[in-house]
Amino acid sequence: MKQTQKGNELLSRIEEQYHTLSKGQKRLAEYIAGNYDKAVFLTAAKLGAAVGVSESTVVRFAVQIGYKGYPEFQRALEELVRNKLNSIQRMEVTYGRISQSEILATVLQSDIEKIKLTIAGIDQKAFEEAVDTILHARRIYIVGIRSCAPLASFLGFYLNLLFDNVIQIHTNSSSEIFEQMIRIGEEDALIGISFPRYSMRTLKALEFASNRKAKVISLTDSIHSPMNLYSSCNLIARSDMASIVDSLVAPLSVVNALVVALCMKKQDEIVQTLESLEQIWDEYQVYSSDELNQASDTVAFGLGEDIYE
Repeated sequence: MKQTQKGNELLSRIEEQYHTLSKGQKRLAEYIAGNYDKAVFLTAAKLGAAVGVSESTVVRFAVQIGYKGYPEFQRALEELVRNKLNSIQRMEVTYGRISQSEILATVLQSDIEKIKLTIAGIDQKAFEEAVDTILHARRIYIVGIRSCAPLASFLGFYLNLLFDNVIQIHTNSSSEIFEQMIRIGEEDALIGISFPRYSMRTLKALEFASNRKAKVISLTDSIHSPMNLYSSCNLIARSDMASIVDSLVAPLSVVNALVVALCMKKQDEIVQTLESLEQIWDEYQVYSSDELNQASDTVAFGLGEDIYE
């Protein structure tokens, strides 16, 4: 059997237990080590059929290498795949298993499952600690890069309505991160958002904040995420493969929950802020009395008493 990479829990378990496995279980071990990108999508019965063993042999194999059953083994397999496949491989694997007509229903159902798994697994105490940390921070820093940038922007937009001390880090390099965080200290908080494949720049930001003794909150996909090395408050939201991209629906729901919880803690302030905003929006026609003239081909915009076409 090939030498497995150290540090990966599932492959390490297979390697350690290989000599104790039956002939059929060894075939399973070899298939998984070489084809984990395909095995991750198979039920116990289908995995057994692919290797030429029974479903019960697959279940016994999962238990033999230290898992409570096939579902726990499959979660470990998903963790392996998330960290090893690149974007092109993810697309090939996913589109190879569903037809074009099934994509919409499959992806939406997958997102529903991610939210359900997030509800079941998220640490309520960690969530409450995150809310409390944000409320009492001198400055609130937010970092989310590449595909996580929209999450960071969404969170930053709403935190800016609640606080006057929010700093969203925009960066194309590690040096720019440090420059924008140069004043971070132990009275501040950093919210770091990253999902596989993890951004090294985000990790460096968390490390920098941790070294400066700031309070670090991570929003990531797993307790095994490297983000958690530097954070004292870990919010876990499932983000498994759905296609060429990772689903960010569950993480966005956690961000929504954070904003709502903070609003409930600052009800008086948020009411005043929203009242002021409503006046500003009305005065400057932000949400307008813009009107679409259905009787003609022109679009008319109402600004005060004047009409411009």
